[in-house]
Amino acid sequence: MDRGRPGDDYELVFDDGVDFVRSMVMADTVPEGETAGDELAEARDAKATLQRELQDERKTLPVFKLKDDLLKAIDKYQVLIIVGETGSGKTTQIPQYLHQAGYTAKGKVACTQPRRVAAMSVAVRVAQEMGVKLGHKVGYSIRFEDCTSEKTVIKYMTDGMLLREFLGEPDLASYSVIVVDEAHERTLSTDILFGLVKDIARFRPDLKLLISSATLNADKFSDFFDAAPIFRIPGRRYQVDIHYTRAPEADYIDAAVVTVLQLHVTQPAGGDILLFLTGQEEIETVEEILRQRLRGLGAKVAELLICPIYANLPTELQAKIFEPAPAGARKVVLATNIAETSLTIDGIKYVVDPGFCKVRSYNQRTGMESLLVAPVSKASADQRAGRSGRTGPGKCFRLYTEYNFRKDLDDDMVPEIQRSNLASVVLALKTLGINDLVSFDFMDPPAAESVIRALEELFALGALNSRGELTKTGRRMAEFPLDPMLSKAIVASEMYGCSEEVITIASMLSAGNAVFYRPKDKQVHADAARRGFHADNVGDHIALLNVYNAWKESGYSPQWCRENFVQQRTMRRARDVRDQLESLLERVEIAPCSSAGDHDAVRKAITAGYFRHAARLQRDGSSYRSVKGRQTVFIHPSSGTAQALPPWVVYHDLVLTTKEYMRQVTELKPEWLVEIAPHYYERKDVEQPHPKAEEHTTRPAAPPSR
Repeated sequence: MDRGRPGDDYELVFDDGVDFVRSMVMADTVPEGETAGDELAEARDAKATLQRELQDERKTLPVFKLKDDLLKAIDKYQVLIIVGETGSGKTTQIPQYLHQAGYTAKGKVACTQPRRVAAMSVAVRVAQEMGVKLGHKVGYSIRFEDCTSEKTVIKYMTDGMLLREFLGEPDLASYSVIVVDEAHERTLSTDILFGLVKDIARFRPDLKLLISSATLNADKFSDFFDAAPIFRIPGRRYQVDIHYTRAPEADYIDAAVVTVLQLHVTQPAGGDILLFLTGQEEIETVEEILRQRLRGLGAKVAELLICPIYANLPTELQAKIFEPAPAGARKVVLATNIAETSLTIDGIKYVVDPGFCKVRSYNQRTGMESLLVAPVSKASADQRAGRSGRTGPGKCFRLYTEYNFRKDLDDDMVPEIQRSNLASVVLALKTLGINDLVSFDFMDPPAAESVIRALEELFALGALNSRGELTKTGRRMAEFPLDPMLSKAIVASEMYGCSEEVITIASMLSAGNAVFYRPKDKQVHADAARRGFHADNVGDHIALLNVYNAWKESGYSPQWCRENFVQQRTMRRARDVRDQLESLLERVEIAPCSSAGDHDAVRKAITAGYFRHAARLQRDGSSYRSVKGRQTVFIHPSSGTAQALPPWVVYHDLVLTTKEYMRQVTELKPEWLVEIAPHYYERKDVEQPHPKAEEHTTRPAAPPSR
């Protein structure tokens, strides 16, 4: 982008402008001035009904011209690898073509997505195109939300949900076609699905298996699926100019905001901006900064609509990213890497790419799993750049140097299965009767140490016996679509007579961390409201229970949420999750029971699941040492126990920021650990609880509040 001297009107925007240098035109694009589909312009200009517009737009997709060839290939081959640029119509059109060709008469068509937002939005779009009500012929299934019926023939779902369907239907007999979409993302569930569907296809010759990917590295998929043929869909992409910064940016958030404003002010009207960020927190931060700076500029600049998109955003707000900006205005979409491949947003002309994403990382030694911000791969960077050249010539602004791109970025990301805790995967495979994990057909096998650690964890939880076989407890745990430790807490709640309270806590934990919010102009009131739920130092788990019960007593009132600075959408989601967990209790034959205010019973049930996450206060009076791994950890400042500092605590998870912080912390008594897991606390690598020693330990004073 040329950085000439801006007019005085825009000095606020450009005081610290980002300096870019154009490097190249993206490969495989059409030179500017040439057209790549007059039909798209015609469809946009047509003033017909929505249905007519959708049908016309479908005909402009690259996959439309290859419909007959594709159906012939699917008919001829049982397994087919389909490679096509994001936006070519693979996800939305292929299931419809299969329905029209009669495949749904033999069984349902399943299409998996790596992300819940993608499964929902694509299902909505396909239902519109087919002119049917969502949840009837076309539906979606994601964790804790099922929008399908007996009439559903095209079912979009997350890959994790299809994995769970194997538990009830090991041969997937009700399905005639399985489409594993966005296979290149190589999520944990997708990699497990590869091995399972490959095995099913061998003894179910009537089942069609389509592996869909947006990358050109399809040979690896073909080799894995016994030299399956590759069907390529040519992309529909215009010229994309790539621009890099002249020097590295110290603060990519600030650089991203400045770049968005530079583009909005200097570039001609028409053409929206897509900014990639790493997660919800960053998106909300950038949204706030943009709004403040736009307010400061007032009427000096045209209207800029800010549209965020991330997994926890309500469905009605997610839909806004697809709505065209009003005349004279521009739209900026703030997205996680979901917009990289899973979602296609028309009208994007400019992409701003800071070059980072969140990557799940698991530390084998400490057992700590965390989401870390890491540089993207070259493949991801190219995918992001391609978002700007879908409907016309575009530009991509990378907030790093060309040298960084060529020398510092990896070609591809490491598959998630090689950097994750495999406890839930191993439990699922054991439940499916796959006991020989070593010979399971992984595309990229995980490290043997990861599998051994997962087996150890499941044995400690009582899900496996000493021979590595699934126990009755393990079978019950597998029914819950939760982390094995949280599942164990629910199963243990039966013994302590508090299943009602524990599923409430589990639903609050599953609904996300954003339970409370803290407006800048009412921080004191928000903190006071939050402390009210932590009265008597009950701990974070009981505090979540108090929040839900108080909301329920208010009649699920939105007004109550506003008065107590609680996120209403999080609470609504928690209620939906709780309803599903309640139905699963009946399935695993756990009678609903309540401890009637006995918090110790609830804490014992939580400890039964999370005893490996116990930690002991150190002599310095501020840090803790975990009993497993013996690492130094701290209570997160947002925890209600941050001031009390109990001698022994159990935590939900560790998050690595400036320190290793424990989140969702609750006090426990050390004798509970020996009572709940005697074999585990006999091990040499685990610190032994000494209940009697606690009587002589002087409790340190709490540090002064900050």
